[in-house]
Amino acid sequence: MVTLNHMNVYTNLAKQSIAYYFKHKKVMPPPHDLLVDLINQQASTFVSLHNKDGALRGCIGTLLPTKKNIAQEIIYNALAAAFDDNRFMPLEEQELDDLVISVDVLSRPEAINSIKELNPKKYGVIVQTKDGRSGVLLPDLEGIDSIEHQVSIACQKAGIDLNKDKISLFRFTVKRHE
Repeated sequence: MVTLNHMNVYTNLAKQSIAYYFKHKKVMPPPHDLLVDLINQQASTFVSLHNKDGALRGCIGTLLPTKKNIAQEIIYNALAAAFDDNRFMPLEEQELDDLVISVDVLSRPEAINSIKELNPKKYGVIVQTKDGRSGVLLPDLEGIDSIEHQVSIACQKAGIDLNKDKISLFRFTVKRHE
């Protein structure tokens, strides 16, 4: 039995999506009793899964909306975080009840001209090269206290060398649901 947090419809939807997939081996249709915002608005989302000890277990998201609405973005990104994050083995059903899930709803990314326009507590960052490599880091992550550290990690994730590669920077804000 999946235990749901009755306070947050966003994280509940992510957890329900994973539980539904374990039971039915297919993607869950969006429930009919969701908040209007989840059904009538489009936005990109990131779903982050952590073990109860706080260790990352999966994190997948979109930078621009790819689905009809926020609910579908959450459903698909929850499954991707659980089963398709290549940094981790696919989630096993017995792990589900102990997961700590957060859902970030992203603003549209905006191009910036300088890292001085970043703030790791307020903005997430996208670092992109002309050849299409890109690294993303969400804002307000534990242990990320400087702009340089934030950009460096985003670059590492994409194999970008700041000394050799010409980059473009984008920032975005999130509304985090935990």
